[in-house]
Amino acid sequence: MSTETLTRKADFPGLLNADGGEWHYLDTAATAQKPRAVIEAVSRALGEDYATVHRGVYSRSAEMTLAYEEARRKVARFIGGQEDEIVFTRGATEAINLVAATWAIANLKQGDRILLSVLEHHSNIVPWQLAAQRTGAVIDVCPLTEDGQIDLDAAEAMLTPAHKLVAFAHVSNVLGSELDAARAVKLAHAVGAKILLDGCQAVPRLKVDVEALGCDFYAFSAHKLYGPTGIGALWARRAILADMPPYQGGGAMIERVTFERTTYAPAPQRFEAGTPAIAEAIGFGAAVDYLSAIGLDVAEAHERELVAKLRGELRAMNNVTLFGPERSAGIVSFVLDGIHPHDLGTILDEAPNGGGSVAIRAGHHCAQPLMDHLGVPATARASFGLYSDESDIAALLAGIERTKRIFA
Repeated sequence: MSTETLTRKADFPGLLNADGGEWHYLDTAATAQKPRAVIEAVSRALGEDYATVHRGVYSRSAEMTLAYEEARRKVARFIGGQEDEIVFTRGATEAINLVAATWAIANLKQGDRILLSVLEHHSNIVPWQLAAQRTGAVIDVCPLTEDGQIDLDAAEAMLTPAHKLVAFAHVSNVLGSELDAARAVKLAHAVGAKILLDGCQAVPRLKVDVEALGCDFYAFSAHKLYGPTGIGALWARRAILADMPPYQGGGAMIERVTFERTTYAPAPQRFEAGTPAIAEAIGFGAAVDYLSAIGLDVAEAHERELVAKLRGELRAMNNVTLFGPERSAGIVSFVLDGIHPHDLGTILDEAPNGGGSVAIRAGHHCAQPLMDHLGVPATARASFGLYSDESDIAALLAGIERTKRIFA
């Protein structure tokens, strides 16, 4: 274990069990543990710094407003965007729903087409189904390559001028497969379609530059980025946001209200009705600072090294099926023959002889169409973060062997 990893583990108080024993947390793809810097930033925002934003004329409100908008700037810079292109949402799910309920409803019509892929999270499927039902649009599904990547050759053959939107995961939350996002953008734009990228699993471990990619929408959540739950972001091109109708009505998103007519604030405020998640936004900015100080290149290299190590160990075992590409981003999904992933996850959570328990994900990972494609009801998923190291892999492997003995 490197000195850097030891230091990072110490930054995360959630990596200890209630009895003080080590917790081998391998469920970062679901939600990341929070560093002390984020916890302290949220605590200050809820305590000595707390006030509302955008409304008060008193000094603390003005200071909190500055801090809140500084968080927006940090998030924008982190993905290569501008601050007036960032809409704060409750998470990536709401960000995608926002696009589906505004841009899609305003721009899609009977006979238009939407292209998704087999590996999408339910949050990048269901909102488009709802939009399709309302507009008469049709959804097409792009297949995967043999190693579990979105087949962009197939996408190129499928795309037509009838396609108005492409919505792909930048990194699969099940397989860890990384989309060639730049090519996907070019293919979508070649037929005049807009493209949305689900960046939930990408932003914590890959350097993202939305301007360089050329995409139209980018959605992600803070809690997978070592930040708080309850907040995320939608990035969209300024011109696109300017033409999108409001998503919700209420305070803060208006210019002037009368009973006869209401006029709306410019983007992004137009899409942020009501009192915002103030402390969560501050924590979002602190998480960006924390990860930026370490470096996305360091995070990516660290997680890819652990993925390679775990895949190699699992491949050497009998009766293990691995899914996804060899070079995946921070995520390893697998099944043990004759052992349901839920049983494996339950046994791993036990800590025999005082050893540390192991937390993995077991289930369909909100990707049931992908499970159908893989021919399994569920997979076990181990996912890494900045704080993960080889001791976590060793604990997982020992737990797998113990599970095999129990079921033998």
